[in-house]
Amino acid sequence: MTAKGLRSFAAGLIVSAGVCGAVYFLAPSDAVSQESTKEAAEEEPKVEEQKQPLEEEVIVAEQPTEEDMKTLLSSSGYVVLTQEEMDAQVAEAVKTAEKEVAEKAKDGDQSVVYKTVLNVATGMTSIDVGKALQQGEIIDNSMDFYREVEKRNLENELRPGTFTLDSEMSMDEVINTIFK
Repeated sequence: MTAKGLRSFAAGLIVSAGVCGAVYFLAPSDAVSQESTKEAAEEEPKVEEQKQPLEEEVIVAEQPTEEDMKTLLSSSGYVVLTQEEMDAQVAEAVKTAEKEVAEKAKDGDQSVVYKTVLNVATGMTSIDVGKALQQGEIIDNSMDFYREVEKRNLENELRPGTFTLDSEMSMDEVINTIFK
């Protein structure tokens, strides 16, 4: 850093310190000093000592009854249940959930079918195709696909083009569709 740059930096620090100091000392203060707090604390007991409450002014807060609380909560939109009612509703919800799970288990034979449009470009390898098929959830493992293609000696027979495949197709059908 040059001498001129260092002087400019120092001047900037002095100016910013001056601005901060001016804001600190000249801005209105919201803080309460300790002296005014002590004075206020001393004055309050004096005011209370002068004023003696009458028996009529004393208000005793009554604790609401159970019915008052239920009414207040119900009017505010809350549902008030006893423990027995809550247990019955929970048991009913559990039975309903178990029935739904059982129905889904019966319908579990239905599987999701994924369809993918595969665009095979010139220069793609069977590994690239396998990765794309795995990403489209047509096959489970791209390396198994690659090994099957090698086993059939089809790695150089890949046809460029666009193919529509779905997850119900067997490995043989997929290979026969994409390769010559």
